[in-house]
Amino acid sequence: MEYANPKYLYLLLLLIPLIGWYIFKLRKMQATFKLSSGYAFEKAPSTLRVYMRHFPFLLRVIAIALVIIVLARPQSVNSSDISKSEGIDIIMALDISGTMMANDFSPTRLEAAKKVASEFINDRQSDRIGLVIFAGESFTQCPLTTDHRVLLNLLSEVKFGMIEDGTAIGLGLANSVNRLKDSQSKSRVVILLTDGSNNAGQIAPLTAAELAASYGIRVYTIGIGSRGTSVARVMTPYGMQSMNVSGDFDERTLTEIASKTGGSYFRATDNTSLSGIYDEIDKMEKSHISVNTVTKRKELYLPFAIIALALIGGELILRRTWLRNIP
Repeated sequence: MEYANPKYLYLLLLLIPLIGWYIFKLRKMQATFKLSSGYAFEKAPSTLRVYMRHFPFLLRVIAIALVIIVLARPQSVNSSDISKSEGIDIIMALDISGTMMANDFSPTRLEAAKKVASEFINDRQSDRIGLVIFAGESFTQCPLTTDHRVLLNLLSEVKFGMIEDGTAIGLGLANSVNRLKDSQSKSRVVILLTDGSNNAGQIAPLTAAELAASYGIRVYTIGIGSRGTSVARVMTPYGMQSMNVSGDFDERTLTEIASKTGGSYFRATDNTSLSGIYDEIDKMEKSHISVNTVTKRKELYLPFAIIALALIGGELILRRTWLRNIP
């Protein structure tokens, strides 16, 4: 409970001098007379009126206190926040080619990318996020959705060998743009992660970047791979084979893609730097959230006013009837 005019509550302090005045007046009004003996009054019974003679004044004090509370206007306050979020539409384009099985990341590049992507998804509760995978071809693993649990399940199922091997960066980016071009969101983003150079598909990466720029879609490109040579174990028709994977890839093209679309290029050389890149992108692409506070107030003075009137009426009745003073 709150008070609209809490300063009026200081008037309650006036009750202290009022009670003092009553005690002073009561003593002053008591008459004295002398008798030779008080024996006749010693056994006189004390009636209920004797004990109740101060009751009207008590009713008056309580009534005054209640009137002061009424002036202070007690209220019940119920506040609620109504939040409205304007999310971002994000497509995560993930390279699942054979080189993503390299062990320079723990346990592999692909698994490290999936882990960091999962953490990124969990932090973007207000956004619609989709998943595109590419190697020699590209397809949509999950369209734009706010059901992040379904998205995470589909992400966990991504593995090498789902599609023909290769690195079709342009095709993967074009597929991502196709998923975003009809979106009504004010902010549309592609996060493209790869560890190679475009060597498959019929669409050049820079052509896909120009397409993204024409729709106002920002592309953040991430090149993943340590600087040096690592080993990747992949399943082939001849069984599990090991191959050496170079850490060099077409950084120039990835940088140009980001530059043409208003995004940024990042290089991840280990698990820690990869996680930091997603954190940085998370900070750069913030959802817009507006919060309106709605406050409802209910006046509570009426019960106090009714009780105060009842007490004043009770005092007047008692003073003029049962507890009437005879001058």
